[in-house]
Amino acid sequence: MVTSQIWGRRPLFLSEACAKLFIDTLYNYRPSAYLLHEFVLMPDHFHLLITPKTSLERAVQFIKGGFSHRAKKVLRSNMEVWQKGFSDHRIREAADFAMHVDYIRQNPVRKRLCAKPEDYPYSSAFPGFAVDPVPQGLKPRSSAVAVGAAEAVPLQISIKKGSTDA
Repeated sequence: MVTSQIWGRRPLFLSEACAKLFIDTLYNYRPSAYLLHEFVLMPDHFHLLITPKTSLERAVQFIKGGFSHRAKKVLRSNMEVWQKGFSDHRIREAADFAMHVDYIRQNPVRKRLCAKPEDYPYSSAFPGFAVDPVPQGLKPRSSAVAVGAAEAVPLQISIKKGSTDA
């Protein structure tokens, strides 16, 4: 899971034009740089569940840098867009993946931007957005690990055909 914030926590994505441009950018790099499993674009930040096809840093650079470049051209904006860096969490188990899917889908509901996840137009829960399937090879939930006790480490899911480890 990847999260990044707008510089100064400005609510940039309350602008429909900015939100649509971000989502277009997200899908533009999807086939070559990463698999996109879930996303939500909040007014001042985003959450993504992706499987990078390159390094995670490069995949996020495509998304953030691609949006910044396009915003300057299309929206004629020279403002600083992103806070430096991003936070990430490596998904190792199917239960952790499911927990993060729920977190992403419920984020706009918790912030009272909509009543149901599928009502929020800037989320993969909204009807019509294509997403990639759950990564194969996630470990089943361990009985020794409680839900919500996942270790925060960099997300770099590598999927190999026939592999059971991710």
